[in-house]
Amino acid sequence: MIHTENEKRGWVVGITGASGSVYGVRLVEVLLEQGFPVHVVVSNAGWRVLSEELEWNAGKREQILREKFDGLPGKLYYHPIADIGATIASGSFRVEGMVIAPCSMGTLSAVANGTSDNLMTRAADVMLKEGRTLVLVPRETPLHAIHLENMLKLARLGVRIIPAMPAFYFHPETIADLVDFQVGKMLDSMRVEHRLFTRWNGGQAAARLSTEN
Repeated sequence: MIHTENEKRGWVVGITGASGSVYGVRLVEVLLEQGFPVHVVVSNAGWRVLSEELEWNAGKREQILREKFDGLPGKLYYHPIADIGATIASGSFRVEGMVIAPCSMGTLSAVANGTSDNLMTRAADVMLKEGRTLVLVPRETPLHAIHLENMLKLARLGVRIIPAMPAFYFHPETIADLVDFQVGKMLDSMRVEHRLFTRWNGGQAAARLSTEN
C-alpha cells in the first residue's frame, strides 16, 4: 500500500566509500517507491565509488540524484556531507531511522566511537541517542580484530549489522537478484514490507517429505 508523505516518517540513507554503492541506491529507490521521504547523505569517497561503479556524474551531485529517482512517489532530500546544520543532525527532527549502505570501516569506527565529525556520523549518533533504528551494512573482507570489535560494540548497543553477504538458496539469476536480497534483509530490520526475494519455505527436500507423508 502506498502512503502519502504525511502518513510516514522518513528514513536517512547514507552511502560511504566502501564498494557496493548499488545497495544504497537500490534501498533509496525501494523506499521512494513505497512513498517514504528519504534523506540521502553521501560521503566524498562515496561519490567517487558511485562514479566508478555506477558511472554517475559526481560533479553534479544533487542533479544526478534527482534524475535517478525522478517520478517516484516519495520525496527525496539531499544533504551535503559537510552540512552539520541539516535537519537530520538534530534529534528533534523525527525520522524512523537510518541505514548506511554500504558502510566503510572508517565510518563504522567513527559511529562505534561517537566521532561525529560530519553529517553522516552525526546523523548516526542521533539515531543512537534517540533510540531509533540504525542499520549498518559493512562491506569489507577480510575483517581484522578492530573491525570485529567495533561491530560487536555497536551490536551490543542495538545497532543492526547486516554485512553484504547475499544468499543463494533462492537461486539468483542476476546481480540485481543478489542486490535485492541484501536490500530485502535491510528492509526486514527496518520493519518495512517488501517482496524483493523469495523467503525460505523448507526447500525441495521439505517439499518431497511433505508429499511422501
